[in-house]
Amino acid sequence: MSAVTYVIYAFLGINILFNLLGSFSLHRFPDVYTRLHGATKCTTFGTIFAVLAVVVHAAYQLHLTGDPKYLQMALHSLVALVALLLTNPTGAHAIAKAAHLSGYKPAKAVIDAYEEKLRGGEE
Repeated sequence: MSAVTYVIYAFLGINILFNLLGSFSLHRFPDVYTRLHGATKCTTFGTIFAVLAVVVHAAYQLHLTGDPKYLQMALHSLVALVALLLTNPTGAHAIAKAAHLSGYKPAKAVIDAYEEKLRGGEE
């Protein structure tokens, strides 16, 4: 095996580790806000490494074969990563805001700055 293969396996291993941590956060954390935080951060970071593995593989195959389909594969993966980086935090924010507006309170929260902002800064 070449050194590039080890790099790809390392990136995929990091991807698996962070996606497992994100799954664990969905199971273990106490409320929707911490679950969203754990799952969103971990899966976003894990997916970055999955795309890096694809890009490294594509660049290596492009270097070996010269076939332009590998360049296309790398570019499509990077576009998908950009889409994920834009939509994942946006979706998590929308879910958190909807949960808050529907009355779901954060577990063990001492200060709820968003609620104070909605009330107009009273108190």
